[in-house]
Amino acid sequence: MSFFTKLKNKFTKKTDDEVTTKYEKGLEKTRNEFVSKLSLLGIKYTKVSDEYFDELEKILISADIGINTVFKFMDRIKERVRKENIIDTKYLNEVIVDELFIIYVEGENLTDKINYSENGPTVILMIGVNGVGKTTTIAKLAYKFKNMGKSVMMVAGDTFRAGAVEQLKLWSKKVGTDFYGKENIDPAGVIYDGIQKAIENNNDIVLVDTAGRLQNKVNLMNELEKINRVIGKLIPGAPHETLLVIDATTGQNGIMQATEFKKITNITGIVLTKLDSSSKGGIVLAIKENTNIPVKFIGLGEKMEDLDTFDIENYIYGLFKDML
Repeated sequence: MSFFTKLKNKFTKKTDDEVTTKYEKGLEKTRNEFVSKLSLLGIKYTKVSDEYFDELEKILISADIGINTVFKFMDRIKERVRKENIIDTKYLNEVIVDELFIIYVEGENLTDKINYSENGPTVILMIGVNGVGKTTTIAKLAYKFKNMGKSVMMVAGDTFRAGAVEQLKLWSKKVGTDFYGKENIDPAGVIYDGIQKAIENNNDIVLVDTAGRLQNKVNLMNELEKINRVIGKLIPGAPHETLLVIDATTGQNGIMQATEFKKITNITGIVLTKLDSSSKGGIVLAIKENTNIPVKFIGLGEKMEDLDTFDIENYIYGLFKDML
């Protein structure tokens, strides 16, 4: 049974599921843009041809799936068409959905699960350039963990950016978490003290904000190295997660950020914000193909509860529900 058929069978039975509905609504802009073009393409070309493939390639690129991913995908589609002797384009929708899923899941066994600490608090380091919604994402993650029954400490490590510490403190009060932060002093020192406080408090989760000055890579790399070192001294094996926050509306620029941050520090996962505001939701596939870093959370709205754990099946369904 193809993935397309499994997806169709699975989601026709549970379209009232809350998370599925969020994905459905959150990916509406991409779906309207992407799937409508695919549907029109199938009407324009009823038979498989070079012209059909040329236009399909342009549609995929416009969804920000990424050039390399698109080229790989097109090769696979053409191979399937040849092997299965597909002539009518109406049979290609199933092949397209299947191959996009395969491209995401193949290769290394990437996990979208959080690596929780077995002893002491789980330390999650949040990185990303300014303006991508990092502080709000920390608040949403804190809200998510609190609803799971976990006690949370927020640590303000972006100590030199004007208003950053106060902003995180306000979010901490709003969500109802513990907080530690001081302005205009060494970030590594603040983070060290904050994690010590979390150990004393028996907090389950520590969410650490950091500076996002990617334009000065050497300084940022040195700062992150120092932060990782001091965290590891307090809790061996920490940080347990380093999550890079990317704004989905920035498209290929977001992939460039992931590539640059990957050169600076080890990244365990990506949080993709504002996916509901973008018509280029294909960036999820491009991130995986270009960086081999799993997307762990996606932002599907402005509410606190609109940050969801990434699920590839819900994602593919959200993109293609009108074709199932």
